Amino acid sequence: MTPLAVEIGARHLPGDLALVTDAVGIVLFAHGSGSSRHSPRNRFVAECLQRRGLATLLFDLLDPREAVDRSRVFDIDLLAGRVADAVAWTRCRGDVGHLDIGLFGASTGAAAALRVAAAQPEAVAAVVSRGGRPDLAGDALAQIRSPTLLIVGSEDTLLIEPHREALRRLRGEKRLEVVAGASHLFEEPGALEAVARLAGDWFAGHLGVGPRAQR
Repeated sequence: MTPLAVEIGARHLPGDLALVTDAVGIVLFAHGSGSSRHSPRNRFVAECLQRRGLATLLFDLLDPREAVDRSRVFDIDLLAGRVADAVAWTRCRGDVGHLDIGLFGASTGAAAALRVAAAQPEAVAAVVSRGGRPDLAGDALAQIRSPTLLIVGSEDTLLIEPHREALRRLRGEKRLEVVAGASHLFEEPGALEAVARLAGDWFAGHLGVGPRAQR
């Protein structure tokens, strides 16, 4: 991965960009509350996606001062704005701007990713949520047309019903996968590997296959 600065409005937040030869798309990671681009779970998934021919971008949604402010951590409007800026920054780059974009969100980052997909259907080709908070995406769920995969652990009991409700509200191509035996952080043996496999299949099936990829 190459360290760089991602332009987020007037800010430059740290990120890590991984390019792959003949990439079929690029996946932007939106981390959850209390996390950062250094999330070991997201980095593991990113490495798995790279082996599937996908470039990846992990970046910090908040600067260090904001990251300790709980009101910022759960400000979905703020986080969605940051993700949208990262999408715009990616589309303007000469090395990856031609690629289809996927969004991979965790926890509150998933809610932010879903809102961006609703607002920018032409820019977001697919979305994957890992242990996300789709309920925090609100009315945006019914506006999403990007293919959306929701992944939740079977032991993450507080979030299973919100995921089922979110699935009902989504109107485009959609799927809910419940990983057996997994808790919220997917720390159990084989759980994160299952997430990476599901995400890889979803992105590989939806990035690099549409009109944008043919240009």
